[in-house]
Amino acid sequence: MALITGNKIVKDLEAAGALGMYVPPEGGHEGRYQRRVKNAGYDILSITARGLGDITSYLTGVHGVRPAHLGKKAIITYFLPPKIQYRLAMLPPKSKGLVVWLGEGKYLSRQELETISQIPNQFKNVRIVIELGSAREVIWSPLVQAIAAA
Repeated sequence: MALITGNKIVKDLEAAGALGMYVPPEGGHEGRYQRRVKNAGYDILSITARGLGDITSYLTGVHGVRPAHLGKKAIITYFLPPKIQYRLAMLPPKSKGLVVWLGEGKYLSRQELETISQIPNQFKNVRIVIELGSAREVIWSPLVQAIAAA
């Protein structure tokens, strides 16, 4: 793997708003890019795409969660705040914004990927990076192009 220099990922992320990324299967390489994004002034929300459920509710709306029912207690629904708005409210004043870094994006459907690609249009200081699969080296492209190619 070549020596990683420059902040090309930050420039591409700011230009596109959402990136689809392919990383080596052994992992660890994406941490270098997360560090570059962090050093550029962004806060990172790192979550896995597996088991997300309704993406718009989880990321941008209040959503209910029910713990496992063991038969002895009443069924209770806990309502959690939207992840993106909650993290945006906690950002430091000098922060450029929030980057939602989704791992295991290969488990998302095409419709879910299209929904996620619209989030930067709704929130001006939110960027998205989705790890869509594996490759021999780290490569990325705008998420819209990656969806069209798939």
